[in-house]
Amino acid sequence: VQLQASGGGLVQAGGSLRVSCTASGSTFSSYTVGWFRQAPGKEREFVAAIKWTGGVTVYGDSVKGRCTISRDNAETTVSVQMNRLKPEDTAIYYCAAYFKQPYYTGTQYYTDQKWYEIWGQGTLVTVSS
Repeated sequence: VQLQASGGGLVQAGGSLRVSCTASGSTFSSYTVGWFRQAPGKEREFVAAIKWTGGVTVYGDSVKGRCTISRDNAETTVSVQMNRLKPEDTAIYYCAAYFKQPYYTGTQYYTDQKWYEIWGQGTLVTVSS
C-alpha cells in the first residue's frame, strides 16, 4: 500500500482542520494506520492511530479530546479531525501504516513509530496565534 497525506494548511488558533491519508494499491482493511507529527526542532510525536479492524482508536496526550480519527466505509481513507487548534499544533503531519498483526495488543504498538513500516509524505499544518 502507498500512502498520500493531504489536508494541511493555515488555520487560526481555535479553528479546525482535517488531515487525510489515502491508500493506493490496497485498502486499509488490513493495516493499522497512525498519524505522527514533527514540529521544527522537535522529535516526531504520536498523534492518533486506528487499528486495522477499525474498532480501536488511540490518541496522543497532547491531542486527546481535541482530535478524532476515523476511517471511511471504503477503507481507503483515514482522517484526523482536529478541533480547538493551538499554535503548538503547528507541525508536519505524517501518516503511516503497518500490516495487521493480531498479536500486537498493547498501546505501544500504536504509539511507537518503530512499528510502522510504510510512511507517506507529510502535510504541513500551521496554526497562527
